[in-house]
Amino acid sequence: MTGSGTRTVRADDVTGVRALARPLASDGDLDELVARAGRARLVLIGEASHGTHEFYAWRDRLTRRLVAEQGFRFVAVEGDWPDCRRLHRYVVGDPSGPATADDALAGYDRWPTWMWANTAVREAVEWLHDHNAGRPEAERVGFHGLDVYSLHRSMRAVVDWLAEHEPVLAETARAAYACFEPFGPDPFDYARMTRWVPDHCEQPVVEVLRELCAEHSRAEPGSADERFVAEQNAAVVAGAERYYRAAVGGGPESWNVRDVHMADTLDRLLEHTGPDSRGVVWAHNTHIGDARATDMEEQGMTNLGELARERHGAEGVLLVGQAGHRGTVLAGRSWGAPAEQMEVPVARSGSAEELLHEAVGDGPSVLCFPPSFEQPRWLRTSLDHRAIGVVYHPDRERWGNYVPSTLGDRYDALLWCGDTAALEPVRPEPPDDPEPEAAPTGL
Repeated sequence: MTGSGTRTVRADDVTGVRALARPLASDGDLDELVARAGRARLVLIGEASHGTHEFYAWRDRLTRRLVAEQGFRFVAVEGDWPDCRRLHRYVVGDPSGPATADDALAGYDRWPTWMWANTAVREAVEWLHDHNAGRPEAERVGFHGLDVYSLHRSMRAVVDWLAEHEPVLAETARAAYACFEPFGPDPFDYARMTRWVPDHCEQPVVEVLRELCAEHSRAEPGSADERFVAEQNAAVVAGAERYYRAAVGGGPESWNVRDVHMADTLDRLLEHTGPDSRGVVWAHNTHIGDARATDMEEQGMTNLGELARERHGAEGVLLVGQAGHRGTVLAGRSWGAPAEQMEVPVARSGSAEELLHEAVGDGPSVLCFPPSFEQPRWLRTSLDHRAIGVVYHPDRERWGNYVPSTLGDRYDALLWCGDTAALEPVRPEPPDDPEPEAAPTGL
């Protein structure tokens, strides 16, 4: 995912962009996109970086309309299940949950905390909290994590829940999860060791998940949601075990394990929240844009957007990408480094971003794409499309940070924010990282 070289911006492509672009100045300018979402069960809204305020803010504004006007029931994000569960308890008004948004955001203590512990997310969850206030419990909009990294936290959550509700199975879980104890707190130490010995922990953790799910139909009245949370944590443990083993081996497998886990979690949320439930997803463009429209497919990679379309049909899914031309971004110089505000240079020559800037300038715009057979040439052509992760080096823009993409196939619509500003974190990064991610891309 490094880009395919430069192209010359053509005058007819500029004209084609202008024909589709609509100024984006107020929530009312999202009308066409909201109307399109009315036909979808899932709306996946991306971001071109994990550290840009405008991407988060417009995604929030679109989500508010989907929730308030279209009845979407939950928001699911590229975050860990246990951390997002704390935020969920705040937004639904759980009396035993955090009292404020800042208390809820304090649960994000794994680098990079700024992805979720920032002022834009604070505003989003405060709105969800207010929206849910006074609504019947069954109608409150939830906030959930899709990701796979929280191996140890999810193990503790499973054992704690089982100890209170099913003590016999709790002993089974403790014995299974003890498989990880000789390797210490870093999941990569466990994963590296499995490269040299045939034994690993996959079968024990899968068996815990299987036994826990077997009890699902016998759940006591009122306990269905907490049982679902325990089952999901058990699924995270199983997914994380596979992910970390795949990550140390290199190649596309760990990426695929992660995105399949996110797609499976999304499907479980849809089933759990009801047959007519609908969800909004927040994640990086590299996850929500259809991988088949990029060079990811050539590398043997799938992603959440592709899997959602395959499982729910093109009419059941709306994929909304985001893009920007220049500005500032919050990122680290290396994995685990302190977050800093960095300059984002103007986009690479011949890129989708340069074309969009040439056509509509720096002001925000929304572009809803027509069906493929009606799309202009620029939507049917592979163009380099910027992707900034949590690790960023502006001086490497000439050969990195771009994904060759056929935008008309990758997304159904695009939000353009030409001139952007960095996110504002709510607190500094913690001194260490209790459960690290793999870090080849930071996406």
